[in-house]
Parts: sequence; structure tokens; C-alpha cells
Amino acid sequence: MASDEGEMGGGPGKHHIQDAVASDEGEMGGGPGLPAGDPTLRRRIEPWEFEAFFDPRELRKEACLLYEIKWGTSHKIWRNSGKNTTKHVEVNFIEKFASERHLRSSISCSVIWFMSWSPCWECCRAIREFLRQQPSVTLVIYVARLYHHMDQQNRQGLRDLVSSGVIIQIMRAPEHDHCWRNFVNYPPGKDVHWPRYLPLWMELYALELHCIILKKYTFRRK
Repeated sequence: MASDEGEMGGGPGKHHIQDAVASDEGEMGGGPGLPAGDPTLRRRIEPWEFEAFFDPRELRKEACLLYEIKWGTSHKIWRNSGKNTTKHVEVNFIEKFASERHLRSSISCSVIWFMSWSPCWECCRAIREFLRQQPSVTLVIYVARLYHHMDQQNRQGLRDLVSSGVIIQIMRAPEHDHCWRNFVNYPPGKDVHWPRYLPLWMELYALELHCIILKKYTFRRK
């Protein structure tokens, strides 16, 4: 996983986050470019990495996870990123979180993942177990692409996540913009310039995710 400095899918529908949320180091979306001494730089990925990982047209094998964590009623957000190692990024996050964070049930924790690929069925199972052990944690997942979505185990894994209370949605334009501003080491004057993909790719993935999740509710009515 990436360095230790660094917040929060469900059914189909809109659950877009709002941009320009301050982090605990004072990071803000936008601006005339990132100063060389910006403490968030070591957590940011390069523009070419963002394009390679999160372009829904690309089928890059390596996965990337951008995440945000918010504690209790605080408005501060802790941001970081991670990539596959010998383990999937989801497992890396869970192990890192569990080893470093000792949550009290009275303090809520909201986690958002922005993932280049949706979780496989094994990672879905690990996520469910993590949330079972950490009942104060809520998780929202945005994905750029669906991982081997014709595999029935992967499809069931996503449905099981939804049953566990996880919100899963496809990344749309607002999420790409948010990630560009808050996770990418964009050059000066390029704070509002982010890779723009044809909406068709996002819509196709969103439709497929809708069909996967809808099957869960279809089975429930029978």
C-alpha cells in the first residue's frame, strides 16, 4: 500500500460526493496548482497514473485504490492511495486499517473507496468480514470498471456486499473530477482539467451493475 498519510455502493442511483472537502492537512480541491511543499504530494498519484488506472476504456491489470476516511462528526478527511502488492488493494487496506486503528463502537467511521476495478468475490468476502468486525464503519465504493463481471462468483460477491450495507456505484464525472482535484499531482493551472471519458462507457458499466444488483431483489421476491 502507499505511504501512511492520507474517507468514506448499494443500489443504482445517484450518490455523488461533493468536491473541495478539506483534509486534516488543510488540502482543498482546486487552486492555482500544488506548491512544492504541499504535505499531500506524497499521497498523490501522477496524472498519467490516474488516466491509466481510471480510464474505463482501459483494461489495466494492476488495481489502484484512492480512499478517504472521516471520523465521527469531524469535518476533516484523511486521504491516501494504494496499489496491488502480493495482495489485492482491498486486503491491503483492511489489514493496514485493522493493525493501526482501534475503533470504539461509539465513534463512527465513514470510508469512501475510489477503485479502478470492482472487488473480486474473495475480496468481497474479506470486506464483509471486516465490516462485521468493525460495526461502526460504513463503506461507500465507487468503481471505474467491473472486474470479470460475467463470473457468477464475482456477481454474487457484489450482491453480498450490498446486502451487508455497502453502497457500490460506478464512477461518473463528479467522482472523476473529485479524484483529480484531491488525489492527483496535477500541474499548475490544470486543477479543472481531468481526463474526460465518453459517458457511454460509464453508462454501460452502470447498467451492468444495476442488473447485477437488481437480480438480488428479484430473487428476494420469489
